[in-house]
Amino acid sequence: METVIEILKAVLFGIVEGITEWLPISSTGHMILLDEFVHMNVSEEFWEMFLVVIQLGAILAVVVLYWNKIFPFDFSRKAKSVIRQDVFVMWVKIVAACIPAAVVGLLFDDILEKYLYNAVTVAVMLILFGVGFLFIEDRNRGKKARVRSLKKLSFRDALIIGLFQLIAAVFPGTSRSGATILGGLMIGVSRTTAAEFTFFLAIPVMLGASLLKIVKFGFSFTGMEAALLLTGMLVAFVVSLLVIRFLMGYIKRHDFKAFGWYRIALGALVLVYFLFLKKA
Repeated sequence: METVIEILKAVLFGIVEGITEWLPISSTGHMILLDEFVHMNVSEEFWEMFLVVIQLGAILAVVVLYWNKIFPFDFSRKAKSVIRQDVFVMWVKIVAACIPAAVVGLLFDDILEKYLYNAVTVAVMLILFGVGFLFIEDRNRGKKARVRSLKKLSFRDALIIGLFQLIAAVFPGTSRSGATILGGLMIGVSRTTAAEFTFFLAIPVMLGASLLKIVKFGFSFTGMEAALLLTGMLVAFVVSLLVIRFLMGYIKRHDFKAFGWYRIALGALVLVYFLFLKKA
């Protein structure tokens, strides 16, 4: 019975990961809150690894949904070149955008986790970037986006978005997708293009972060740990397929202000709970 309960917990965490990884509302903030009420009976080392590696399931959803846009090779007989030049250039931009966050993650991962991965930091960043979404959407109202496709995204644009991704890497609660989408909107990238570039940026970032966590944890999983991790990843994959499709349809008709208000409300809830209710 205990095994079934732990598996159900992993399913719940997979659902939350699949929803919050792609919506700009901070998966970390939601995971911290969920862990307060649904705590998995695992070691602290496994839990820290689980929170990161579960994202691989979400990443696989991007690969499946956007395979034709991200695979840089064309082996068909009709192709003039094996390498799809536009896709190859896009990946160069993605790699360039990932360098700042990758360097900081490799050098300061333990320090950031020790001093910044706490409820107060998460809450403050939820609120700040929530306000940011409200402000930028108001500022951009009625304006035509300067960049309306990935092909039009310059290396400079990619690097600026990469710097916003760095902010998310340093301050939990920012939301990696929220930071990069907001960065894109600030420099005139359309909502759909900013969201797609954010999805593709996540592939190398999450693969690298997951590999780092697995190496630190080691490969000596117990049967239960392996089952929990695989369950969480599978659920995150299925939910991510649905959420990504929802988000891309939603932002074609709406702006991001609803997510901004949600972030502010969630940030306030996190602050009240951890500073007042939990201590009471």
